[in-house]
Amino acid sequence: MQVVNWLPRTELPFAAPSRPELLQALEPFEPFEVSGEEAAAAVAVAKPAAQALERPTERARVEVPRPSSAARPTPVVEDTPAPVVKAPVVPPPRFALQLLRAGRCLLLVELPTGERFQTRDPAYLLLKDMLRAAGLPDSPQIVGEPVRWPLLVRGTMDQGPEAARDFVQSFVSARLEDEPCACLWLIGLPAVRFAGEANAEAWYRQLQVEGLGVVWALPGLELLMEEPQRKAEVWQAMRRLMALWKSTHE
Repeated sequence: MQVVNWLPRTELPFAAPSRPELLQALEPFEPFEVSGEEAAAAVAVAKPAAQALERPTERARVEVPRPSSAARPTPVVEDTPAPVVKAPVVPPPRFALQLLRAGRCLLLVELPTGERFQTRDPAYLLLKDMLRAAGLPDSPQIVGEPVRWPLLVRGTMDQGPEAARDFVQSFVSARLEDEPCACLWLIGLPAVRFAGEANAEAWYRQLQVEGLGVVWALPGLELLMEEPQRKAEVWQAMRRLMALWKSTHE
């Protein structure tokens, strides 16, 4: 029971006499003084221990984020450059033209076969008939070599429609500087298109072309042979224009 000293209330018979020092009253307890620094240190040590005893031990928990119902941001996609659309490559036009002179008129004629006229060619015989009907010499003189387009089979030179037009007009303009004419006949669609800057709608009409003067647009010789009814329209237009070259020819 951990009893150090025990004193009976009454004298026990046959007991040994008590020791006098044990019967003296104990001095009252006086608390010892503690400095401020020692007290603060003791509080600092005791406070965490007390909080640890008061707070139950908590297990470490790992918070796992839950998927939210909010819409996720759409990822930003950088604008990619649009593919470069190349202009379609226009093949060079293909034609052959022959320049002829009959009296005061120049004739830029489409060569149906691409080769020079022969005296017995049906197209050339039709041309002679047209010249006689117009009151012009029926044996026209050939002026220069035929103009064949494209000029080159290979190479990087531009041989498109605009280049063809510039070349044909420059060629005819140079011949006109050598000897002017009263009217330039453009026979065939290539001649009308690349010298007169017109199309089939201009057939049988008189046009004014800068650098070339007065021109007359006509269908090709092969087309006139395939569609003879067109000859009547040629004759009607010729009668209206004949004064242009007859006044200077006679």
